[in-house]
Amino acid sequence: MIIVRSPLRISLGGGGTDLPSYYRDHSGFLIAAAIDKYVYITLHQTFIDELIVKYSKLERVSSVDEVEHPIIREALKHVGISAPHLEITSMADIPAGTGLGSSGSFTTAMLKALHTLKKNLVHPRELAEEACHIELELLKEPIGKQDQYIAAYGGITCFRFLPNDQVEAWPLKIDQETLYNLEDNLLLFFTGYSRSASAILKEQDSKSKEKNHDMIANLHFIKDLGLKSKDALEKGDLHEFADLMNVHWEHKKQRSSNMSNNKIDEWYALARKNGALGGKMIGAGGGGFLMFYTDDKVRLRHTMREVGLQEVRFRFDFIGTQVVAQS
Repeated sequence: MIIVRSPLRISLGGGGTDLPSYYRDHSGFLIAAAIDKYVYITLHQTFIDELIVKYSKLERVSSVDEVEHPIIREALKHVGISAPHLEITSMADIPAGTGLGSSGSFTTAMLKALHTLKKNLVHPRELAEEACHIELELLKEPIGKQDQYIAAYGGITCFRFLPNDQVEAWPLKIDQETLYNLEDNLLLFFTGYSRSASAILKEQDSKSKEKNHDMIANLHFIKDLGLKSKDALEKGDLHEFADLMNVHWEHKKQRSSNMSNNKIDEWYALARKNGALGGKMIGAGGGGFLMFYTDDKVRLRHTMREVGLQEVRFRFDFIGTQVVAQS
């Protein structure tokens, strides 16, 4: 039995510049933070001459090629596992399609579990690149590389995406007091909406490939905001960071009409009137989680609870994708 967990993530600045359609021409930059909400993969070798795969569906097949789940199928092929006699189960603390990078976390956890089964040692960079290869190149998803990298590395991490597809990663230089204040004052609220990130990102991806002036200018601006967010966090100015979150959200909404809706805008405005100094929608947009920075947590929590939004409390994860049990 092998159990692997991979953290979900929140974006702290520069999100959207990690898509190849942008960074291959202009380079990308963002800051992401892994959180203590996880995707879990368990592997169990069996005596049954079939491959059993359990997620939201149950599959019982006799070969890897018959597996319907695209990520699981391609991960098995990539690591070189072809025989049956294996049971694979996935679970998650947070539903998919809610903007916390669950697909990237799922892929890194799946690969880590399979490599562990094969007794392969893999560096976080290698794990992230393999996950990106499966999702972006094999499955042609119009997504970025943020989720796979932050899931593999963990922590609060800066990433630079270079035109040659290389990724530079280093920890944000944040002092302990700022770290604790950031962790305490960032609040996550579930909107009740889930959506496909691919559907929303496809519009950005297409416009970037077409060299659409407005889209490229928007992403240039978002990248600059990411760098300013890095500076604000590293000098401990969390109010400036909160202000940058607001600017980010206003510009992010310009990338797609599906990024927000009337209800999300209403909740956002309400939060801003009740203690939220800054905020934005996490992930590709269109649903999932609203994240706010506040100095008045009691007031904001009460207000959001009154309109029916559920808070998910979290801490940062500094380990990344890891094996938590093996027997």
